[in-house]
Amino acid sequence: MSNQLVECIPNFSEARRPEVVQAILNSIQNISGVHILDHHSDIDHNRTVVTFIGEPSSVEEAAFQSIKLASNLINLDEHSGEHPRLGATDVVPFVPISGLSMQDCIEISRRLGKRVGSELNIPVFLYEEAAAIPEKQNLENIRRGQYEALKLDIGSSPVRTPDFGPNIVGTAGATVIGARQPLIAFNIYLTTSDVSIAQKISKAVRNSSGGLRFVKAMGVLVDGKAQVSMNLTNFKKTPIARVVEFVRREAERYGTGIHHTELVGLIPQDALIDAAQWYTQLDTFEPAQVLEQRLFQEMKSNSGSPVLQSDFLDELASANPTPGGGSAAAHTAAVGAALVTMVARLTTGRKKYADVQDQMWNLIEESENRRKELTDAVSEDSQSFVQVMEAYKLPKNTDEEIQIRNAAIQEAMTIAANVPLKVAKKALEVMEFALEAAKFGNTNAISDAGSGLFFAKAGLSSACTNVRTNIINLDNQSLNKELLEQVLGLEIQANKLEEELRQVLVTRGGLPIG
Repeated sequence: MSNQLVECIPNFSEARRPEVVQAILNSIQNISGVHILDHHSDIDHNRTVVTFIGEPSSVEEAAFQSIKLASNLINLDEHSGEHPRLGATDVVPFVPISGLSMQDCIEISRRLGKRVGSELNIPVFLYEEAAAIPEKQNLENIRRGQYEALKLDIGSSPVRTPDFGPNIVGTAGATVIGARQPLIAFNIYLTTSDVSIAQKISKAVRNSSGGLRFVKAMGVLVDGKAQVSMNLTNFKKTPIARVVEFVRREAERYGTGIHHTELVGLIPQDALIDAAQWYTQLDTFEPAQVLEQRLFQEMKSNSGSPVLQSDFLDELASANPTPGGGSAAAHTAAVGAALVTMVARLTTGRKKYADVQDQMWNLIEESENRRKELTDAVSEDSQSFVQVMEAYKLPKNTDEEIQIRNAAIQEAMTIAANVPLKVAKKALEVMEFALEAAKFGNTNAISDAGSGLFFAKAGLSSACTNVRTNIINLDNQSLNKELLEQVLGLEIQANKLEEELRQVLVTRGGLPIG
């Protein structure tokens, strides 16, 4: 099981049709490895918020499937509710939980956005940490005027232009996708039905109007009570207790007070501990004093370290025939791809390299795809060699058995030759990516781009050596010649790329290379 966990909290513009909400929940639950932690439907807002968690690829797939289903079941022309909205799936934030960074969540957002735009033909805007321009970081800027306004002015300005998908708004509206830190959806109900008071308090408390730094707020009428509906975007810098007391004081100005509060979705435990500490004035309090916290830490420390998989290098150094040179070739080329990704990530978001942002994002996507393919090839090469050994173990007591055995050997050797050939081809692509990163990426990481190319070339050379080894025993001389010609062609291209890289390292990076 992966130790990477990401949280996704999609908001759907539907709460009044339980069967639609359940269908959306089912589309998420049907994806293996995804766990729904919470869902909250508000009739007045006509909005459902779902919180689910899992390993990144599963969560990404679940998000796509839910967006796809919602686009078929929810018609924004027929939707009404207190909460602002742009789409059937209004907003889809990703939050890093364990084993991955905010950068990883940004890349998940971009992949999902690209897929939603191309496959579902839905306009997609990237926001918060994933925003391509500062104006799109704030959700309110994108959602201003809601669905009805976007239909009229989509594409009219940078902030109204989708990052992916068409400049046409259908009945599914548009979807806003992004990456952010944990957010607390927190509502305060007042002891009045006068919504204008909630609106005045919301204006006072929200950051955009000069209020508290990490608060977004609006005033609405829910269940006959005025409500201050808020999103707290950084509870550590703007704690819940501070928000509650601010609203309480503002309410007193208008002769009203707090009736009760409401939490939508989940809340980090630290936020509640912080509020409890503030209200009880436990100035010397430490989180470790919480019984459950101490118990968890004790259980964790006494459980021992998890059993780790054997290190690849240890396996390589063992007396076992697998993994061998072919697997090592794939692994080494994958290291090169990882370095390319690193350089591209160190380039995105830098003003100095604004003109190559799209190029770098594409490089991240391509290099990560090659890294995955090459990582898969590590075991694929070992499996192909096992097939060769199994073929040689077949009986050869009769002419028929000898014929079957020889055919099996030839088939296995052909597969064993093609696997490293595939690795060599992908390694060459990684070399091309590395050269691109060296030419256009962050110059502070140009040596890493160079290292990426050298690792990829080492993988290519090793893979080509394995192809040569495996074709020795091929009876099909025509195939033997074809494979050898491909190997020679790859090596010639690799040498040219290496020479070009060395020039770039000198001219752009200033490296003293002779």
